[in-house]
Amino acid sequence: MKELRSGKRVSGVKQSLRAVRDSMARTVYLARDADPALTAPIRALCLEKGVPIVDSCTMRELGQAAGIQVGTAAAALLKE
Repeated sequence: MKELRSGKRVSGVKQSLRAVRDSMARTVYLARDADPALTAPIRALCLEKGVPIVDSCTMRELGQAAGIQVGTAAAALLKE
């Protein structure tokens, strides 16, 4: 989570999915309390592309770490 706070990142399922699809994501963070229907497609793509997944935080914690005022189901730490 520390890396996510300080690194270049995107937040939200759509932007994170796009980052993984475009091979720009270094790590993807998924909220453990998010609706599995939202996170399943990005989880599957991460497994397919070999992108590490971290799912140890809540939507609120993930939103705070991503620097936004609301919770988010997903965020991606981008490659430098």
